[in-house]
Amino acid sequence: MPPAKKRARSYDPVRTRTAVLAQFAAVRSAVRGLTPEQLAGPTRLGDWTVRELIAHIGAALSAVDRLLAEPEPARQDGQLLDWPSAIVADADAIAATARAVAAGHPDLDAHLADVEERFTAHLDTHPGTRLLPTSAGALPLADYLVTRTVELVVHTDDLNAAVPGLDISHDRRAVATATRLLADALAAKAPGGSTEVRIPPHAVVQCVAGPRHTRGTPPNVVETDPLTWLRLATGRTGWPEAVAAGAVRASGERADLAPYLPLTG
Repeated sequence: MPPAKKRARSYDPVRTRTAVLAQFAAVRSAVRGLTPEQLAGPTRLGDWTVRELIAHIGAALSAVDRLLAEPEPARQDGQLLDWPSAIVADADAIAATARAVAAGHPDLDAHLADVEERFTAHLDTHPGTRLLPTSAGALPLADYLVTRTVELVVHTDDLNAAVPGLDISHDRRAVATATRLLADALAAKAPGGSTEVRIPPHAVVQCVAGPRHTRGTPPNVVETDPLTWLRLATGRTGWPEAVAAGAVRASGERADLAPYLPLTG
């Protein structure tokens, strides 16, 4: 009999909303003063420019607009932990949307202000139970909101890497939520109890098939910080590079997570 599918932990929708809006506000404030030269600069996301990356960050919130405009699904048939892998298939469409939005909105700050206003209005109007037809199946709005923390935190890190000296702050609540979601997604992708993955202070999960640890010091332990974990989970950093740099501490014969990463792109 196959093991039961791991279910996502519960997230407080009020805290999640606060985290999403705080991270978005930090991005808006930081990019407002970028020069045309900086906006035209490259990023680590293939051929995306900084302008297109910022447009994509806006799309992380305006996606709620688009999904609410679709008919509401009759029932929930998706799971939050399926979202990271599900969006990989959408990469080309996501890139095309970012380019179109960047080209169509020369005043990015005005565009982001409009996006934030509409997003907030939707959250004030629709209950968290309202189902959305996402790439991971029909999910409640409250669950979809959790995925927005991943988008915002990871792309904030992309912006900081692209623009020297930008240094946009990461909202602690947004980082915590994104870290927990992707840690749980790893445990769902590699079910088991032989390896303990520690991402202090936000998450600890058991994963990888093998002898189950029950007491004392686990035989297989992986430990890293939240931003390194998010980079690993989304393919910004490779496992060998992170281990070699000392950003990941891994011990035990089942502590190699390279076969399971990245979880998304």
